Amino acid sequence: MPVLRLALAQINPRLGDFSYNATLIADYVARAHEAGADLVVFPEMSLTGYPIEDLARRPDFLADARQHRDELATDLAHRGLGDIVVVLGLPTPAHSTEPSTNPHAISHNSAVVVQHGRVLGQYHKHHLPNYSVFDEFRNFVPGTSVAIIHVKGVDVGLVICEDIWHDHGPLEALAPVEPGLVLVLNGSPYERDKDDVRIPLVQRRAQELNAPVAYVNLVGGQDDLVFDGDSFIVTASGTLASRATRFAEDLLIHDVKASDAKPYLRSRVGALSLIETDAVLSLPKAPLSVSVRNDDQDALRDVWEALVLGLRDYVDKNRFPSVVLGLSGGIDSAVCASLSVDAIGPERVFGVSMPSKYSSDHSQDDAHDLAGRLGVHLRVEPIEDMVGPVESQLNLENVAAENLQARMRGVILMSLSNAEGHLALTTGNKTEIAVGYSTIYGDSVGGFAPLKDVPKTLVWQLARWRNAEALRLKQTPPIPENSISKPPSAELRPGQVDQDTLPPYEILDAIVDAYVTHNRSLAEILALGFDRATVERVIGLIRRSEWKRRQGAIGPKISEMAFGRDRRLPITSAL
Repeated sequence: MPVLRLALAQINPRLGDFSYNATLIADYVARAHEAGADLVVFPEMSLTGYPIEDLARRPDFLADARQHRDELATDLAHRGLGDIVVVLGLPTPAHSTEPSTNPHAISHNSAVVVQHGRVLGQYHKHHLPNYSVFDEFRNFVPGTSVAIIHVKGVDVGLVICEDIWHDHGPLEALAPVEPGLVLVLNGSPYERDKDDVRIPLVQRRAQELNAPVAYVNLVGGQDDLVFDGDSFIVTASGTLASRATRFAEDLLIHDVKASDAKPYLRSRVGALSLIETDAVLSLPKAPLSVSVRNDDQDALRDVWEALVLGLRDYVDKNRFPSVVLGLSGGIDSAVCASLSVDAIGPERVFGVSMPSKYSSDHSQDDAHDLAGRLGVHLRVEPIEDMVGPVESQLNLENVAAENLQARMRGVILMSLSNAEGHLALTTGNKTEIAVGYSTIYGDSVGGFAPLKDVPKTLVWQLARWRNAEALRLKQTPPIPENSISKPPSAELRPGQVDQDTLPPYEILDAIVDAYVTHNRSLAEILALGFDRATVERVIGLIRRSEWKRRQGAIGPKISEMAFGRDRRLPITSAL
C-alpha cells in the first residue's frame, strides 16, 4: 500500500493581491518540500482570495490570475521545488462553447495541478452554491468532468467545496475509479457549530468511497466573512487522522496510506480528466509522529477568535493604521474595545468618552477603568456644547432630542476618523440592529461593526468568558465588572434603561433568533410559548428596520443567518 506524504497548506490570502498570494504559496510549497511532502494542496481560490464575486466576470482579472499562476509555476521550478506536486485554486476562463445556464459567466472556479514549472491539468467545480453568502451560480460556469491526479501509483480524486455536499455529482462519478485519496479544496466560512455538520459529512464521504479524504480550508477575514481553517484528514474508515489549527495559518503534514491505482477502472467514468505526474515511488521516509488535536476548544472561544480575526484582517487588509470607537462605559463598547486590543494591540486603539448631561458618573468611571485595563488611548469630548445650540435652534425634544445626542457623538467619531485616519467602529449588537434600537447616522456610524452578528445575551457571555480567560492566564480581566452587571442604558434621558422600551433581552433574543435565523412564522413563534403582543411588536420592529440595516456597516458573520448578504429583503413592503 503506497504512502503519500501529504501537506495541507491552510493560508490566509489577500483578495486581489496576486503577488503577495503567490509569494505566500511558494513559501508554503518550500516548507512542504523541506518536510518531504509528495503533494501539497492549497484551498479554494488560494491564488486570488475568496470570494471574488463579480471579479469572476472581468477578463482582466482572469488574465492576471493566469499570468501569476504561470509565473508561480516557473518560480517554483527555479527554486528547486519543481518535483513536488502542487494543487491550488483560482478562476480560469471558460470556453464559449461550454454549456452554462448563465450567459454572463465567463470563468470556472478551478483547481490546477502544477509540477516542474508546468500546469499539468485542472478541475472545475461542479456544484455552484447560490444560497446564504454565495453567488457562484451568478459568476461561474459549472464543470462537467471528473479529475484524477496520478501520483506515485495512487489515483487521487479532486473536488472543490460544495461538490462534497451533494450525493449526485463528482464524488458519485469518482466512486467507480476507487480512488486511493480524495482532496477537497475549500473556502468554507465560519459559523457557530458548523463543525457539527462539516466533519461528519467528510467522514461519511470517506466511508462511501472507502478512501481517505483530505479537507483543506482557507483561514482569515474577507469583508464580512471569517474563514476558520480547521483543515483535516480522515481515514477510509472515517477516523479523524490529523487536524490543523483554527483561526491561524498552518501547514498540516500527514503520511496517508492510500490504495494502489486501478487503471482498468477508469473506463467506467465517461468524462474523466486524468492528470499524470512524474512523481514516482521513492524510498520510505522516516515516519512522522502522529498527533490528532483534541478539539476541546469551547464555543465562546471560537466566537471570540472569529471576531478577533475578522476585525484584524478588515483593519490590516484595508491598511487602516488604527481604530476609533466611543467608550460609553457599557457592555457593547467594552467588548468591542477588548476585541480590538486582541486584534491589533492597544497602541492602535483610540477610545473616546463623549459624556452628555445625562451621562452618569459611574458610566464615565467605567469607561476610564476599561481604558486603563486595556492600555488604550482615551480622550474625553463632552457633547453638551454641541447639542445645546442645535437643540435650541430646531426646538427639538423627546426622541428627536435623544437622537441628536447620538448624532453628535457620530460627528465626533467620524471627524476623528477623517482627521487621523482611524477606522471608526460602531458598537451595536445584532439584537439592537434587528429591532432598530439605534440612531441612524448616530451610534450606527462607522466602517465596521464587530458585534453586528452577536446577540446581546451572547455579548454578556463573551465578556464573562474573556475575563475568565484573563484570570486563567493570570492577567487583569479587561472588562470592568460594573459594565457587565449594570442594566444597559443609552443614557439619553434621566434614568433611562433599555428595558423601558424593549422586552428583556433573553426574551427578545429568542424571538429574533426564531424569526430571523429560523424563518419561523408568527404562529410558530407563539407556539413556543411567547406572549402574542410581545412577538407582534418585535416582528413589527424587525420589519420596519430594514432601511436602517441596509445602510449599516458590515461586520463578521458568525451565525447561519447574519444581517447582510445572508438576508436580502425589500425595504419597501406592505408586510
